[in-house]
Amino acid sequence: MHPEHNLTYPPLNTLKEVAEDVWIIDGPLIRFGRGWFKFPFSTRATILRLSADDLLVHSPTPLVPTLADAIEKIGTPRWIVGPNRLHYWWIWEWHAAYPDAAIYLAPKIERQAGTRLDFAWLPLERDGGYPWDDWIETLPVSGGYMTEVEFFHRPSRTLVLTDLIENFETEKLETLAMRFWTRVGGVRDPDGAMPRDMRLSFLTRRRELKAAIERMMEWNPERIILAHGRWYDANGRAELQRAFRWILDA
Repeated sequence: MHPEHNLTYPPLNTLKEVAEDVWIIDGPLIRFGRGWFKFPFSTRATILRLSADDLLVHSPTPLVPTLADAIEKIGTPRWIVGPNRLHYWWIWEWHAAYPDAAIYLAPKIERQAGTRLDFAWLPLERDGGYPWDDWIETLPVSGGYMTEVEFFHRPSRTLVLTDLIENFETEKLETLAMRFWTRVGGVRDPDGAMPRDMRLSFLTRRRELKAAIERMMEWNPERIILAHGRWYDANGRAELQRAFRWILDA
């Protein structure tokens, strides 16, 4: 087995059904950071089926041929979503494969991605007015550094987050330094939460953040899918309460 498989969630690039009309795709490792320090992040896409055929693809991972074949059996991608400014890496692959799918991008992605997104797209910045409104709640959460757009699939009670919670498992971290920094950053399983540096970007928007978390808790999610680390397959509302106790109890 390739060493990086120990840091991810194999089998990779494979549809995994987690609830009715909900699938995840665990993708490869990416390394993100500044200068010489690049932190390894496992990646994860989510697919939500809204009708007999229509699919919403959230934070896509690589579209390999076997994955494309599997997707064809469950429906057709109609909407491809970049939920925050850092989650755009493989959107161009999906656009090339599904040119009729509408691309929705959170604020600042176009600035971050540059020429990698040289095609038409639509803004993802409001809480309604989308073609998926009958099935999915949409909630932008705006901080100083970025806006992340969260989704709640009502039929399955599935909340789809991106970086609002990260939850890295110790055994999937390469070095003691990485284990140290994930603990300092507040993103170590079993107590994964919003990264502490991300929290700083909400210093002047704490009221808005708290209101967004309370709204998500009102949805009473059963499960929470995360982009990085172990996701929560049960007790979603309780996990929100735990992960955001630092602001809910303030």
